[in-house]
Amino acid sequence: MATAVEYTDGKAHRLAELREFLMSRRARVSPAEAGLPDGGRRRTPGLRREEVAVLAGVGVSWYQWLEQGRDITVSAQVLDSVARVLRLSPAERRHLYVLAALNPPALEAAPEDRDMCDGLRRLIEAWMPFPAHIMDAYWNTVMFNEAAAAVFGLRADVHRNCLIDFFTDEMYRARMRGWEELAPKVVAQFRSACSECPDDEGFRAVVEEAKAVSAEFAELWERRDILPGGQNRKEMDHPVAGLLVVEATQLRVPARPDLVIVLHTPLPEARTAEKLEWLVSPEGRRGAMYPLAG
Repeated sequence: MATAVEYTDGKAHRLAELREFLMSRRARVSPAEAGLPDGGRRRTPGLRREEVAVLAGVGVSWYQWLEQGRDITVSAQVLDSVARVLRLSPAERRHLYVLAALNPPALEAAPEDRDMCDGLRRLIEAWMPFPAHIMDAYWNTVMFNEAAAAVFGLRADVHRNCLIDFFTDEMYRARMRGWEELAPKVVAQFRSACSECPDDEGFRAVVEEAKAVSAEFAELWERRDILPGGQNRKEMDHPVAGLLVVEATQLRVPARPDLVIVLHTPLPEARTAEKLEWLVSPEGRRGAMYPLAG
């Protein structure tokens, strides 16, 4: 347990960081960028404190106290106004909340980071011959490699939601050993993802659809269990390769918090790595064209 001295020292450090952070962000915004009438004529770099206050719609004294690192009461609405004037990125805005001792908003992808698809594609292709796919925040599959297509039947022309498929795809369920033991973990992990954005209508839509198509999901959802996205062991009876045992690991990229990368690592059992290599070989592709009944 932290002592009172440690708490005071930690709080003093946080407020000092808040002061330096606000001063540095204010200094980098020119009057012209802020739309001030004399912005093009002034030689003073950055904004003045009183200008930030006026543009943010807050009291001059209040903003001065904030930037001085005084222990004052702040609100999310006021911090958002200051963040707008200082042209903070989503990551900087979240950092401002943390320094001001408020619950930070959910991570957002900055505009300059939204075009990361080529790099993420290279990542999952480099994972070959093992399955890898990428989901959006709602667990819709947005990208996958050839091994994921061979193992899980993913197709580019078919929209797939991993949660809905888990409960409605009869072939997937028939091939998945221990489906009943895995189902509660899957639901708890999806609820954990939902909890990051409690007001998001997209999550509610997926949940309502899942409830409508699966009584089993509805029962598990009402348990209100929470598990962070981590690792799930999967044992699948593939119609061509036989038993495959993999460990599915969810990874997040801070710059793209709206995406989840799922890498499937072969476990030592059942010669899984060898079978996955064969599945994506020319011989394996020919065998997949004429699979045994699943």
